[in-house]
Amino acid sequence: MPAELCPFILATAGHVDHGKSALVKALTGTDPDRLPEEKSRGITIELGFASFRLASPAGIFSGSGIPGRRR
Repeated sequence: MPAELCPFILATAGHVDHGKSALVKALTGTDPDRLPEEKSRGITIELGFASFRLASPAGIFSGSGIPGRRR
């Protein structure tokens, strides 16, 4: 990676059903909830990751969905 590129990483954390995975999906186009159980239950169980190349010189954006917790 050229020295002028600076990777940008965004990690999301919060309570269940606050839109963390939806945010990562909206920004990257990749659903970080990839497991069948996550799909059927509608919650993140394992860490999920997504990345894409930015159109600017900033380089690469990476997002992660971190499982929330119930109140």
